[in-house]
This record gives sequence, C-alpha cells and structure tokens, in this order.
Amino acid sequence: MTILDQSHEGPQPATTPAPNAAAHAKRQDRNTRPPASNAFLDRFFHITERGSTLAREFRGGLVTFFTMAYIVILNPLILGGFSAGNAPTDVAGGWLSAAQVGAVTGLTAGVMTILFGLVANLPFGLAAGLGINSFLAVSVINEVTWPEAMGLVVINGILIVLFGVTGARTAIFRAVPKELKAAITVGIGLFIAFIGFVDSGFVRATTAGPPVQLGDNGSISSVPTLVFIVGLLVMGILVARKVQGGLLIGIVATTLLAALVEAVLRIGPGSDTNPGGWHLNTPVLSGQLVSAPDLGLVGQFDLFGAFGRIGGLAATMLVFTLVFTNFFDAMGTMTGLAKSAGVAHKDGTFPRLKSAFIVEGVGAVAGGATSGSSNTVYIDSAAGIGEGARTGLASVVTGVLFLGSMFLTPLTSVVPLEVAAAALVVVGAMMMAQIREIKFTKFAVALPAFLTIVTMPLSYSIANGIGVGFISWVIIGAASGKAKKIHPLMWVVTAGFLVYFARGPINALLGA
Repeated sequence: MTILDQSHEGPQPATTPAPNAAAHAKRQDRNTRPPASNAFLDRFFHITERGSTLAREFRGGLVTFFTMAYIVILNPLILGGFSAGNAPTDVAGGWLSAAQVGAVTGLTAGVMTILFGLVANLPFGLAAGLGINSFLAVSVINEVTWPEAMGLVVINGILIVLFGVTGARTAIFRAVPKELKAAITVGIGLFIAFIGFVDSGFVRATTAGPPVQLGDNGSISSVPTLVFIVGLLVMGILVARKVQGGLLIGIVATTLLAALVEAVLRIGPGSDTNPGGWHLNTPVLSGQLVSAPDLGLVGQFDLFGAFGRIGGLAATMLVFTLVFTNFFDAMGTMTGLAKSAGVAHKDGTFPRLKSAFIVEGVGAVAGGATSGSSNTVYIDSAAGIGEGARTGLASVVTGVLFLGSMFLTPLTSVVPLEVAAAALVVVGAMMMAQIREIKFTKFAVALPAFLTIVTMPLSYSIANGIGVGFISWVIIGAASGKAKKIHPLMWVVTAGFLVYFARGPINALLGA
C-alpha cells in the first residue's frame, strides 16, 4: 500500500515533521492566506459575506464613477458660468463661477460617497442632484440670492437628517407596501433607460406632433448616437455572456471608439448649429491634464437670509419642495439600488437603513454648504452594481476618483455622455426584472404600480412617480374597502404629496 492509501486505514502513529518540512509548511500557509490588508477589507465591508470579491468592488467603483463623472461637467453648466452673461444670475445679479462649481462638485461628491461607503456599507454613489440643482437655477434664484438659496438647501438637509435620526424616515420606508417598492425599482429602471435614450440622442423631442421621436425625424443620422448603439450592443453582449467587467470593458472600448471617430470626423460638441455633435462631452483630451481646484465657494451660504427677503411662508414652501424632492427621490433610488444589489430583505429594507438615510441627509447639508447643490444617491450607481459591486468598498473607490476629478477635469470629460448612456440602458434592463414581484392580476395593486412605473420617465422625476403611486394606492385601496389595511403613515405621506403637487397654486395664493 502506498503512503497515499494510508489515509483509509486506522489511526496512524504521530510523527514529527522535519524542521525544513515544518518551515516549508509555514511558508505555504502564509502564501495561501490572503494578505492582512485584504482580510481587513473583507471583514470591514463583509465582501465575501455578500458574495463579492475585491476585484468586483474595485471594478464596480470604477464603473459607477465613469457613469457619474458627467456631473462634474454638467453641474457647473447648470449652476454657473464663466461670466455673468452666460450664468444663471440671482435676484441681486449674483452668479457662480463654473470653475468653482466644478471643484466643489467633485469635492462634495468624493467626501460624501466615501462617507456613505464607510458608514452605510452600500455601493451607492452620491453627487449633486440634477432635479434640485435645476430647480435652484431656474426657479429659486428668481426670488433669492445664490447664498440664500444654498442656505435653504442646508435647512432642507438638516430636516432630512432629523427625519433619519428620529427614525421617521425609516418608519415611512417600512410603511410602503412591497408591491409599491418593487414598482419604484422598475420605474427607476425605466427612468434611467429613458435618460440614456435622451442623452444619446436616440430619442429626441419634436417641434410638433408627438412629444418624442426616434432620433432625427425618425432616423438615426447622428454619429454620436451610432456610437451609443454600438456601445449598447457591445455592453449587452458582454453582460449576456457573463464576462467579468463587461460594463467597464464596454465603457472603455466605446470611449476609445468615440475618440477615434472624433479624431477622424471632427464632429465637435453639439449645439443649435451642430445638432449632430456630442452631447455634453467631446471625446478629446485637450489642454493641461492637472489643475489646482478653486474651493472659494465652500461656506458661501446664508442660512436664514431667504426668510427675511421673501417672508417666512414663501421660504417655507421652497424648503417644503426641496425636502419632498430630496426625501422621496433618495428613498426610491435606494430601494431600487438595494434590490439590484441583492442586499434588500423581503420587505424591501436593507442593511444599515437608518445610517444610509442619515448620511444621505448630511449630503444635502454638505452640498448647500459648498454651493454645489444638495448631494443625493445617484441611480447611475446601478451601473457599478451591475458590474458586481455589493459593498461600500465600491463607494470608497468611486469617492476617491471624485476627489481626483477636482485635479483631472480634462480626463473626466473624455468619456462622452453617449457612452455613459449605453451603460444606463443596460442597467435599466437589469432593474426591470423586479416587475415579477407585482401581482398585476389584482387591479388595486396593478394600477398604482403601473402609475408609479410610467410616471417616473414621463414626468422625468422619481418623486413624482412615488407621489402618484402613494396617492392612487391609498385612494383605490380605501374605496375598495381595504382602508384598515393601509398603514397610517401612508395617509400622512399621501396628504403631503397632495400639497406637493398643488404647490404651484399654493405659492400663487401666498404671493397674492
């Protein structure tokens, strides 16, 4: 019998290994054990526990950054300018510098995304919310100054933090029926896919007739849109074949294709005179690679100035609008992302729910305090989750890259929006899988769920979709004789949404 066969016999006499053999065994044990740093990260972020790996978390963090990096370019275009002539000016003629807005956008997104990853341990990226920054630039500064507007954003954030600390936000989250939570996830998937279609030029507005159309008068005539289609197919094939890093590979490959196309055809940025140009970012690396960020906007906010300028009631209505938009946009986004990441429980809640809500509220405070607008969780994080991210380590990676973007703005602007749009459409398709949790055979469930899903993309707002879903769920449920089964908080929030949707007439009455 050979030595290997002895394992099948009875107990063998103990033997003492030779010193060299013992040393070799120790060396082998050290080589097979993960490095101490990796073991610490695994324990701290529960990477193995959630079925992920370090490589997936780093890839997911990279993908999330690349799909969110446009905000470093877009936010300055919305809030600022290079002179008072091309910037949104406030009631007193004040304006924000685009360079300064870009710097604080990267700073705040970096700090808050890292904090979220460390505290909430979820793979969600935070940055300036597009709904709120547009609301500030289009509406709020017509009544107050920029520092006063940012003061209102800070107050909005403080209120959201208080809702999180007291548990009110968690209680509202738990009160939402699981079918509505699934509908919110599906609606967000449809919403981000629609964003991808619009950002790529695959779907465009019409001057007359239907609200939207395919491409240019029903044809795909734009080269950047063709790049989007190629990217969508490449990413779709890679994901379908379960290639590790499929989204990231697709983003890099399509960006290289876009850069080659631009180098040959010289398409240039899109404009009224060049409707077939690149949307937002032109895939060209130009100018200096590194520049020092100007953080002069940090701390430039007036906490209570708006109340003195326009009165308590009018200022309160502005804060109410900010809170509702911030509160429910983030709640809906986190619901969808948690389900996509596979960390949500059966009732739709997820680990460290309260911590996530509190940190997201702090993001609103930080965004106002730096004049970059309220920072909130981004649905674009779904791209990193689609790449395999499951823990806060991916958020830390994304946050570090955002901090680096303050110095490397030219590099962040190389990836055209058409490429990021392709990733959003792929991820939107992934999120649609949650529709199986909705019982469409029960019409009292089907109609509120349907309204939630379609209102988000059609009104371009997550909060609107949630509001329509809440109101229809409560009214239809109560009229169907199931009022006792509706959670009391659903009634309270529904009343709030009714005020939210009527805020225009209410503001007009207050003005009168």
